[in-house]
Amino acid sequence: MAEALLIGKADLQAYTALNGNVDTDKVIPFIKIAQDIWLLQYVGTDLLTKIKSDITASTLSGNYATLVNTYLKPMLIHFTMVEYLPFAAYSISNKGLYKHSSENADIVSKEEVDYLIEKEKRIAENYAQRFLDYMVVNQSLFNEYLTNGSGDVFPQNGNYLSNWYI
Repeated sequence: MAEALLIGKADLQAYTALNGNVDTDKVIPFIKIAQDIWLLQYVGTDLLTKIKSDITASTLSGNYATLVNTYLKPMLIHFTMVEYLPFAAYSISNKGLYKHSSENADIVSKEEVDYLIEKEKRIAENYAQRFLDYMVVNQSLFNEYLTNGSGDVFPQNGNYLSNWYI
């Protein structure tokens, strides 16, 4: 069964500096990585499973569609770039590992790449905070948010999502 991804290459192209000439096969693994690592830690296993099931069944609607389109997609787009940027200049083939270069372009330094990664991470974390703020008020709309059991990933939701407000 195919993996349900919340975003695609077109989302990355529309909302980041990703060029349209980038091969989809190079980006998709990083969408999955960002979804499995970053997004999962914010939404938890049960809610992400529900959303992916709805996407696969083409039944994503209502509050869940709002959650995905308004909060999760923007977060995932920028966390994908955090994961993709360190590998963007490299290709692995049967003949080995290659770093791309161009006659009419300069290869950026590690410091420049690190700067771009940090910028993308700050943007993604901003969207993550918006999601967390939304869930403080609306977690009752998403039963799966706090139903994770043993072996599941529990949402990294900050202390203020409990009944204690400081």
